[in-house]
Amino acid sequence: MNYAKPLPTYLAKRYEGWKATTYSENKAWYRRLADEGQRPRAMVISCCDSRVHVTSIFGADQGEFFIHRNIANLVPTYEPDGDHHGTSATVEYAVTALKVAHLIVLGHSSCGGVLGCHDMCSGKAPALEEKTSFVGRWMDILRPGYDKVAEIEDPAARLRALEHQAVLTSLDNLMTFPFVREAVERETLSLHGLWTDIGEGGLYQYIPATQEFEAI
Repeated sequence: MNYAKPLPTYLAKRYEGWKATTYSENKAWYRRLADEGQRPRAMVISCCDSRVHVTSIFGADQGEFFIHRNIANLVPTYEPDGDHHGTSATVEYAVTALKVAHLIVLGHSSCGGVLGCHDMCSGKAPALEEKTSFVGRWMDILRPGYDKVAEIEDPAARLRALEHQAVLTSLDNLMTFPFVREAVERETLSLHGLWTDIGEGGLYQYIPATQEFEAI
């Protein structure tokens, strides 16, 4: 593996600062987490966009959230076909092994993955249609959501609606997993749909009664 390079200096310096301050001041807590294992109350499925900082939004410490990040915070449908399924494996572990009480899907504004899906479905991104495009095939999960918002005339409103659909599609797909549905029906697990406005710092939750995302 002679292609691997040393860590960039600025990251190494940041680590050294963290080890000397945050870790040093909370050493007992970190050792307790290591010895006793994790017991997160919630799992968060968010976009891997670097602007989405889940722990900062909720002021969470280490050990509080079990976090999975992927393009556009999408969850595929339940497909036990023996293939590789990273997101599905994470959901399975969170629900069946960690037994989290809450499963949160967190979408966000200006999502590049959602924009890619929009352009692909509207014929503006032929490269994403290729079978060799990992991003394109992943965004196929959101195609049904695009069909629901395609008639919205205002481009900005259409994209925001599609970002909301990414959250709702994932919530619907989560319920196709037998162990998720069973936990929800037993009321040992609750599902939550959130969307955050990066620029304004707003956080909105989906309310089934109104079928709208309302500000928290």
